[in-house]
Amino acid sequence: MEPLLEAPHALIEGVMQSLHRANKGEYLFPDEIPRSDATSSVLFLLSEHCQDGPSGREPCIIFNKRSARVRQPGDLCFPGGRISTTLDSHASRLLTLPFSPLGRWPHWDYWRRHRRPEAQRLALLLATALRESFEEMRLSPFAVRFLGPMPSQSLSMFGRLLYPMVVSVRQKFFFPNWEVEKVVPIPLRSFFSREHYACCRVHFQTRGGNGVEETVQDFPCFRRFGDDEKEVLWGVTYSMVMAFLEIVFQFRAPEISSLPVVHAVLGEKYLNGSASSG
Repeated sequence: MEPLLEAPHALIEGVMQSLHRANKGEYLFPDEIPRSDATSSVLFLLSEHCQDGPSGREPCIIFNKRSARVRQPGDLCFPGGRISTTLDSHASRLLTLPFSPLGRWPHWDYWRRHRRPEAQRLALLLATALRESFEEMRLSPFAVRFLGPMPSQSLSMFGRLLYPMVVSVRQKFFFPNWEVEKVVPIPLRSFFSREHYACCRVHFQTRGGNGVEETVQDFPCFRRFGDDEKEVLWGVTYSMVMAFLEIVFQFRAPEISSLPVVHAVLGEKYLNGSASSG
C-alpha cells in the first residue's frame, strides 16, 4: 500500500494493472447498454498530486458536491450521467484514435481484439462520462489518462445502473456549473484510516396519508474533516470507492456493526430536488 501512495507513477501503473487483471475474466458491458434509460456512466477521478500530506503533494480522489438545485443535494459524487445516443456515439469513435484517452490506453488493443462488442460499449460509456464531466466541472478530456473500467454499481433508489470509468487527472482547477456546489478532493491515504468510517443512520421522511412518515436505514459511510466542515461519503459513490480500494489495495472498510453511529435526516427534496440533473 505505502509504496504506491509514495510514488505517483507507480500508483497510476498499479491501478491500471489491477483493473486489467480484475476485468479480464468479467463480462462488464451487456448488449442493452446503448438502449437503456437506466444506464449512466461516471468518471472516477484520481489525481496524482492534489493535497498536502506527510510527503508533500499526494494522491487524491476528486468528488463533486451536489448543489441544492438537483436531487440528492449535498451528496459527494463523481461527474456523469445518461448516454446521449447521438453525441456520445460520434465522440466514442474519436476516443479510439491515436493520442486519445482510449488510443493511449495500453490495454485497448486487447479489448479491440478479444472483446470487440464490449470495447464499443466501453468507448460509448467513456465518451458519456467525459462529456458530462466537461459540462459539470469543465474537466478537459485532454487532461485525463484512462486507467480502466470498474464493475457497475446499482443506484436502486432511482433505478439506475452506474458504470465507473477510472481516470488519472492532470487538471488542477475546475469551474463547476449549477449542478455542483463545489469540487472536493480527499487524500487517498485517508481512506485507510478507521477513524474516518461510521454507520450513517438515515431517517427518510416522506408525506403519506397520515402526514409525515419516517423510515430508518443504516449505511456505511466515510467522513472527511477539515476546513471547519464535514463531508460525508455514502451510498453508491461510497460503494464505488470501496470497490476501487479492494481491487487495487485489497483493502476493506471496517464492519458497519463496529462503527460509531451518525444520524442524517433526508426529506422529499432529497429525492426530488428543485431541478432534474443530467
